[in-house]
Amino acid sequence: MEMMINDAFEQYRQHDPNVGASQPLNEDEIVNDEPKEDHNGFYELLKDGSQTLYEGSKYTKLEFIIKLYHIKVLCGLSDKAMTMILDLLNDAFEKAKFPPSIYEAKKIINKLGLNYKNIDASPKHCMLYLGDDEKSLDACKHCGTSRWKPNKKKKIAAKVLRYFPLKPRLQRLFTCRKTAKDMRWHVLEDNKDGLLRHPRDGEAWKTFDLIHPEFSSDPRNVRLGLATDGFNPARTLSSTYSIWPIFLIPYNLPPWICMNHTSFILSMIIPGKQSPGNNIDVYLKPLVEELCELWSGVDTYDSSLNENFRMRAALMWTISDFPSLGILSGWNIHTGLACPTCNLDAEPCRLRNCNKWCFMGHRRFLSRNHKFRLNRVRFDGSIEERNPPLKLSGSEIFRQVEHINTTFGTGAIQNGTRKRSRQEVTQWNKRSIFFELPYWESNLLRHNLDFMHIEKNVCDNVMYTLLHEKDKSKDNLNARKDLKEMGLRPDLWPDDNGKYHLALFSLTRGTKKLFLKTLKTITVPDGYSSNISRCIDEKLNKISGLKSHDCHIIMEQLLPLAIRNLLPDHVTSILVEFCSFFRILCGKTLNLPELQLLKDRIVVTLCHLEMLFPPSFFTVMVHLTVHLIEEAKLGGPVHYRYMYPVERELGHLKSFVRNKAQPEGSIAEGYLAEESLTFCSRRSLFNVHFNSNAKIASSSICAP
Repeated sequence: MEMMINDAFEQYRQHDPNVGASQPLNEDEIVNDEPKEDHNGFYELLKDGSQTLYEGSKYTKLEFIIKLYHIKVLCGLSDKAMTMILDLLNDAFEKAKFPPSIYEAKKIINKLGLNYKNIDASPKHCMLYLGDDEKSLDACKHCGTSRWKPNKKKKIAAKVLRYFPLKPRLQRLFTCRKTAKDMRWHVLEDNKDGLLRHPRDGEAWKTFDLIHPEFSSDPRNVRLGLATDGFNPARTLSSTYSIWPIFLIPYNLPPWICMNHTSFILSMIIPGKQSPGNNIDVYLKPLVEELCELWSGVDTYDSSLNENFRMRAALMWTISDFPSLGILSGWNIHTGLACPTCNLDAEPCRLRNCNKWCFMGHRRFLSRNHKFRLNRVRFDGSIEERNPPLKLSGSEIFRQVEHINTTFGTGAIQNGTRKRSRQEVTQWNKRSIFFELPYWESNLLRHNLDFMHIEKNVCDNVMYTLLHEKDKSKDNLNARKDLKEMGLRPDLWPDDNGKYHLALFSLTRGTKKLFLKTLKTITVPDGYSSNISRCIDEKLNKISGLKSHDCHIIMEQLLPLAIRNLLPDHVTSILVEFCSFFRILCGKTLNLPELQLLKDRIVVTLCHLEMLFPPSFFTVMVHLTVHLIEEAKLGGPVHYRYMYPVERELGHLKSFVRNKAQPEGSIAEGYLAEESLTFCSRRSLFNVHFNSNAKIASSSICAP
């Protein structure tokens, strides 16, 4: 144990970065030597790690405390209950070195360097009480809302951000020899076949290396991805509460480790109960400040090479669903220009009867001499002469937003009142806080389109339109009225009584039964998917309650089988081609020449869909499929950049909630206990199995 702790905290043992490995201290040296103030935690931890719990015990004091703390979290025991248990143990075993209370036990665990900070926040998301001049304030300086909870004898903050400092967590990655070597995997292992199997093979990673050679010169410098989403900790007990954790993913690690549960780093817990919305930048401020410091570097000990080095870190991109992409980037996703890749180079099309925007015009992505560009009748009645939209660089994006000044908060005083003045809808809601990072403009891929949610929405569109669901189908009376107003496809127009004929792509009553029966009776290997048959009602000929992974399995595997011989051949071939696009793009490895062919195929497929389905079918999520190939070229395989592992992590955090009144605190304490156990097990401080949750521990990075 003593040797292990010396190894794990070697940076405290060396005062000169050029000296060799230091010798571990023995207990006499610890007692007789006066430790420096900055290193007190290390020496005290070394004492606890070398002391046996009692004479003849197989546990050390540190082992026992961490395992006991983990039991507290798993079983949902309160601090008071744990203190009473420790009192009983101290009374029963007088010679044992138990801590007197759970408070003292937490102080010992905090010496591992893995703790979190409580930062008070304005209840209306206006500001953090972070600076020296702000910590003494009793009310928000923007909206005047009190900092404290009302009707309390003591001053208790109304909203608290739990922030987990990033520097010590990145430094801990290099205290284990195996993990420290894995952090250099992206350079040690060559890509001999040229396939894309890791973000390091993508163009964004390679371009970052060329622009910042001083960063790429040391393979130990950390590349990070940021992921976030909101979730309801109360499950079905509340439908409005929303907590937003922020995760960081170190992409230096090899493919079989990178997206594992234990590789995720929780950076902060943004408290509920309302979603922060565009005010998320207020909470991201401490993280961005720390990332700016990490760009300059921090001294770190590498146990695999037995040396100190200057560790730097950079944020490569963000991962989120489409609404969260708008929140993080500041792009307005609720207009006819919702596509952030097309930016302003698009023509909004509003469907008056459906009261929604449609995103068609995919002929512009075809080659200049393609015959579809001249076809007026089967499309929107015009010739397509536009070129594909140009992808803007980070500098061009920054020029669009550099003069935007945003006052954050739901209660900020503007124009002398609390009411916001009526303004025209703008496409940029704010200048993202990530532009404060010195390298953010040069990143080729800043905000990822989420493959998981795109596939889910496309599957819903296809399934409910084929089944002609009354409330969810994209082919309804209003869609037919819009066709009539646009003067397209007279055979689909409704009559004066609002009656219309089924389209070629709609299933009849008989074929609908066959389609649903096929989906209900298909059997798959155990663990391959959930029980999709539970979502199918053969009596009502309906399907409902599909989760994201259900749609993933249906879209890529089951739908091509279920529609055979039920629809006209040309309709079936188009849908099968659409399904194959998602199946190929979701592969563990990607081939660049094949990606270019796939890009051409998806454009043609979307054009065929435009000839087949009404304009209401083409939501922004259907349109975003045309940009997924370019993002795969930049960032590598989609399973490093989609939300499936993030959603699993959110479900895991939800299991920590024991106190429904304080869910954020429960999550923070539970994560801290698990993180401490993971740290100790990685460094072999002792043999510990912290969680046997199969869906977390045995999840594959390639299988969502």
